[in-house]
Amino acid sequence: MGIHREGTATLLLATAVLCFALYGLMQWTSAPAALRIALAAPLVVVFLIVLWFFRVPRRTATKDDGAIVSPADGRVVAIEEVHEPEHFNDRRLQVSIFMSPLNVHVNWYPVAGTVSYARYHPGKYLVAWHPKSSTENERSTVVVRHARHGEVLFRQIAGALARRICTYSTAGADAAQGREFGFIKFGSRVDLFLPLGSKVQVALGDTVQGSTTVIARFPNA
Repeated sequence: MGIHREGTATLLLATAVLCFALYGLMQWTSAPAALRIALAAPLVVVFLIVLWFFRVPRRTATKDDGAIVSPADGRVVAIEEVHEPEHFNDRRLQVSIFMSPLNVHVNWYPVAGTVSYARYHPGKYLVAWHPKSSTENERSTVVVRHARHGEVLFRQIAGALARRICTYSTAGADAAQGREFGFIKFGSRVDLFLPLGSKVQVALGDTVQGSTTVIARFPNA
């Protein structure tokens, strides 16, 4: 288990605030010890939650040329056929994964291939499960072209708490299945848009693990 580089500044600030607050409480000699402990405990808990949020797990990624693996930790909240207007402009199978603030917030490539499209969109901060969050919230869209199975689109979507989406993908870059491609700070969602006919391996409400859980298999895999 490690700490993600995106959390460095936040953790330094949290550490400084925690140390300053604890020092102030220790100097408050007129207050009963029980009161000082009661005030210090929530500060320590908040710091540990922030530290936990930026954790990076050590995992062995699933490598399967015919599979689409989960790009994120979280819960499956949508499996439906939809119109994808940004890149494909046709019908696709959408699988959405909701990431709570307690989930690991690293994002991984679901398939191997070449990045054919990458674009960041500023936007609103509606709750991640809101129907319009995928088109109105801050988001980043990445498309990877698989050598045999065509393109897969995945979209990072900010939530009500998220205020920064980090995406490291650039058009023309190589994508390795299970390798990190981004990070979202606090609550958020990741949508997958798959070819019609893909064989979904999960159900609504399932808990999935990024880089390891197989979400679906390509139609001809």
